[in-house]
Amino acid sequence: MTNDHASRTPSGRPSISPSGAPTDPQITLRSPAELADALPYLVGFHPTDSLVMVAVHGEGGRFGGRLRLGIPTAPAEWEDTARLVADCLVQGSERRAGKPDGIILFLCQDPSVGESGQRVMTRLRPLAQRIRLACGALDVPVLEALCISGGRYWSYCCPDERCCPAEGSVLAAPGTSVAAAATFAGLRIRGSLREIEARLAPLRGATAREMERALDQAAATLVPKILDGASREDIGTETITLARTLMRRLTLAPPVEGGPGADDWDDALLGHDEAATLILGLQDRETRDIAAEWMEDEEAAPALRLWRALARRCVGAYGEHAAAPLTLAGWVSWSTGDEPTARIALGLALQADADYRFAQLLHHACNEGIDPEGLRACLRAERRRREPRRKRTAALTRPPGRKDRGGRREGRRTTGSDR
Repeated sequence: MTNDHASRTPSGRPSISPSGAPTDPQITLRSPAELADALPYLVGFHPTDSLVMVAVHGEGGRFGGRLRLGIPTAPAEWEDTARLVADCLVQGSERRAGKPDGIILFLCQDPSVGESGQRVMTRLRPLAQRIRLACGALDVPVLEALCISGGRYWSYCCPDERCCPAEGSVLAAPGTSVAAAATFAGLRIRGSLREIEARLAPLRGATAREMERALDQAAATLVPKILDGASREDIGTETITLARTLMRRLTLAPPVEGGPGADDWDDALLGHDEAATLILGLQDRETRDIAAEWMEDEEAAPALRLWRALARRCVGAYGEHAAAPLTLAGWVSWSTGDEPTARIALGLALQADADYRFAQLLHHACNEGIDPEGLRACLRAERRRREPRRKRTAALTRPPGRKDRGGRREGRRTTGSDR
């Protein structure tokens, strides 16, 4: 969750990355400088406005679970936040890899206008101290606590100004030994938290106003049909057909190099009326579950582009409707191995609708380190059961005189009463 929402929404819950398995990439970090340089690789992105904690296990200091939470804006909330994150990381680690032997803490926040990085470090010191006390109360020491701000880092634990001066130390430039080792180990940085969230954020300005009018018009037409059981299945079928059409359009029209950004390109390829119809159609659970089947192979990339584009179209009074496409975006990201982006998307889905059950389940499963293959297998099986029925239904409803696949011209089918 972002700093904007952490202090006032139920979705201000930590996102945890379970790790530390024997097969995880091995990178040796020996100093506060190397810890600061490695942070984006530990979480998969640059964690702007974030509190990050990493569990440490064993004499060799093996990294375990990672937790990220937006820094609450109100200092009055820091006491409760400290207890929450300490309990969450320690208990989660105990369930998966045993109680941690220590914790590494990072507080990352950019300076505001007129503020220095050193001032940010001083302002956040009470939060770091509360977290250290909360972890100590659970018999887990904070081995290092770093503040990262304005391109510099400070240690809250090291009193030696020779290695940790009062003015902070400059973060290493890209391409350092830590970055090279992380890249060699296969670890990736997917941009900053702010950049990832921006790809999922609602549109603004005149485009947003046009989109909200399209949603109003679609709602007036579709909602009565969705509520009507007799028409609901037809709306679901039309929604899935339209989604497939748009996925093909996105596949056949990739962004042009040197042209607008990929997200702008995808937005340009979707009409407001098409997007509104899909957004409302995906509010139906069964329809959404069918859409969730497009989570691998050649379907995954265009599906993810479509879900992101639809999330951006959930504007104005339709903000809660973003829970469905955001959850689908999170599911496809998780299914294809991009866990950091998945947690961000699922966290945003819960900000849109804290009670959205599918997002709750996926967020919990992702945090617990559950293999997504179990859900993929269920969705594949359901697709195999459903698609033969769909093909039979298509054959029964084929217009009279239309040729079948063998080239034979079919006449009108008759029922027993007709005969």
